[in-house]
Amino acid sequence: MNPVLKNILAVIAGLVLGSIANMAVLMASNNIIPLPAGADNSTPEALKATIHLFEPKHFIFPFLAHAIGTFVGAYVCARIASHKMLLAMFIGLFFLAGGIYMVTILPSPIWFTIVDLAGAYLPVAYFAGKIASSNNHENP
Repeated sequence: MNPVLKNILAVIAGLVLGSIANMAVLMASNNIIPLPAGADNSTPEALKATIHLFEPKHFIFPFLAHAIGTFVGAYVCARIASHKMLLAMFIGLFFLAGGIYMVTILPSPIWFTIVDLAGAYLPVAYFAGKIASSNNHENP
């Protein structure tokens, strides 16, 4: 397969599968840590109006969703792509841009914003790229 096409498909696969992983974790989160009484996450506006009710435990799954989604996307992309680390980091940057957008539209505690933006995207994408690269050497 043409390497450029292969890399484009790798990025698309990483973005799609990473987004699916992100949403799956978020959907499961309310079954594990229920929303606080009176909180509503059915729309961004409702979430914005009730996020002040959230305790630190309610931010665990959003962080995990961001980190797991980024990991899955970067790993899948790096496993397929010929420019493994470069494109894994591209996936991390893409998800980081989404994270930055989210903190601009939804208020969150400053500690969560810092932990999320600094820890859930680029370091995780780097880690996924390293793992995918080392696995390819063992199993070409």
